[in-house]
Amino acid sequence: MKIAVTYENGQVFQHFGHCENFKIYEAEGQAVTSQTVVSAQGTGHGALAGFLKGLGVDTLICGGIGGGARAALAEAGIALYPGVTGEADASVTELLAGTLRFQPDVVCEHHHHGHREGHSCGGHSCGEHGCGGHH
Repeated sequence: MKIAVTYENGQVFQHFGHCENFKIYEAEGQAVTSQTVVSAQGTGHGALAGFLKGLGVDTLICGGIGGGARAALAEAGIALYPGVTGEADASVTELLAGTLRFQPDVVCEHHHHGHREGHSCGGHSCGEHGCGGHH
């Protein structure tokens, strides 16, 4: 199993489409066998699913995610666990143990006004500089 987590400063980054780094975990059974952080800089919303598929990822843990990205991930055959918050490493441990708390229906709704008016992503507010209070 190859798991990607939207990643920033050890935490699950809360906006898939603006994610600059993913932490990639390889796992067998309930054990993580390797982990590495990869940069997705320069990869836009629409290309992130292909980027992850190219890395051999079959599972994604993330915070907020838009409908288009959901569709692209489904088309790429990547299992999605959205609406996750907290530490990236802990989320993978919980996924492997079958105890991960996620929100299957969370969807970021974008109101394309240059992100200046913001939008609501699964219970947090995203300003023009991204999400999670990192302004």
